[in-house]
Amino acid sequence: MSGYQNLSDNELIILLNDGDAIAFTEIYNRYHQLMLVFAHRKLKDEELAKDVVQELFANIWHKRTSLSESGNLGAYLYISLRSRIFDYFAHQKVEGKYLQSLKAFILEGTTGTDHPIREKQLSEYIEKQIQKLPAKMRRAFDMSRRQHLSYREIAEELGTTESNVSHHINNALKILKTRLNILFIMFWIC
Repeated sequence: MSGYQNLSDNELIILLNDGDAIAFTEIYNRYHQLMLVFAHRKLKDEELAKDVVQELFANIWHKRTSLSESGNLGAYLYISLRSRIFDYFAHQKVEGKYLQSLKAFILEGTTGTDHPIREKQLSEYIEKQIQKLPAKMRRAFDMSRRQHLSYREIAEELGTTESNVSHHINNALKILKTRLNILFIMFWIC
């Protein structure tokens, strides 16, 4: 593999186009840390930055046969990563607006007699979804959201790192948001 370190980016892309995994590994080794620093600087979340960069390189591997040998690989990676970050922020903005409008609807528009019934059903549904989470993730989520413990306190209680706690809670929130979005879509369709 040491011979690959001496190859130019364009030469590595040519090899990558042919499915050379070692060429991909060399590209990854050259650019992974730079992409991670860039993503972390923009996202301000280490775990999210790792996920976005991992998706970037997975996408490079999947699109390996269509990469241009004459282009600037570093610029291509930065532009692709920046685009992924913009997409993430746009999604967060839309999601925030959706949740705000839903919250406003719930506060202002639910004066019907079935409101207590729907509220109880929603609470039960949310509780069921929380119970379906993996045990460690559920425990970290409960400690954070119900006991209002800090990540540090949760990490000490569970004998793990704050980063791991953050990862569990972020994943739990993603899972719950996805499951609740499905419920709300079904609610609006019916």
